[in-house]
Amino acid sequence: MNKSTLLLGAHLSTAGGLHRSIKTAQELNCTAIQIFTHSNRQWAFKLPLLDAVEEFIAAKNNSTVKTIIVHASYLMNPASPDKDSRNRAVKMLKMELQTCSILEIPYLVLHPGSRLESATKVALSNCADSINYSLEKNEGAKILIENMAGQGSTIGSKLEELQEIYYHIEQKERVGFCFDTCHAFAAGYIFTTEESYGSFWKEFDTLLDIRKLHAIHINDSLKPLGSNVDRHAHIGKGRIDLKAFELIMNDERFNNTAKILETPKGQGLEEDSMNLSKLISLIK
Repeated sequence: MNKSTLLLGAHLSTAGGLHRSIKTAQELNCTAIQIFTHSNRQWAFKLPLLDAVEEFIAAKNNSTVKTIIVHASYLMNPASPDKDSRNRAVKMLKMELQTCSILEIPYLVLHPGSRLESATKVALSNCADSINYSLEKNEGAKILIENMAGQGSTIGSKLEELQEIYYHIEQKERVGFCFDTCHAFAAGYIFTTEESYGSFWKEFDTLLDIRKLHAIHINDSLKPLGSNVDRHAHIGKGRIDLKAFELIMNDERFNNTAKILETPKGQGLEEDSMNLSKLISLIK
């Protein structure tokens, strides 16, 4: 992999304005970043004002950041068995997509949600329906469905479940996938040796089509294999063998795939800088 064309970065704060994330990205030498475009803890949501949009786009165009991804709010549950809850999720998802379009951002990462008391098959169908409704009369960003750890009643921890959601998607060209290393490891997937790594991605390609993978959340796991617990750790400080990250960082199939850290943060940028340096050091 050529370090000069590497798409690597972290989830960064937009406190003080959307453009602040670009400034932070420059300090960390990021070429890809992920952001929230509004508070992920509030349902209240307004589209960004024109001045903020222009400032953000100007900052992006004058930076080394090549790819920006938005992560959708954690409040949404597109798989909910409750129709009102799903409608609320669709409304917010439409706003998220509209914001991406305004900011010229190509990808929106979405957690598929929780089944709660419903059957998994019903929840998978509900999730697909929510995505379909959100994409109606809404152009622009692709929704990237993220694999989950399997904690609680969340869906999407199995590749077959993501395949089932995608099967019911109407505008298939508007939907792809985001792969989270911590989530996959916690869900029981092994990709830590050359053999297991090859087998895992062969399965991924068969079920989901590796060409539809547009983002990787590159996180270590605080908890062991198959724990179903979603707890991220610093690269090389968790339970995932460093070999797995080396294989990802040197996989030519992912040269144009944004790799985003969601590792723990302190008060400054030291942790992000440490993890970015660690990943870059693995490139041969």
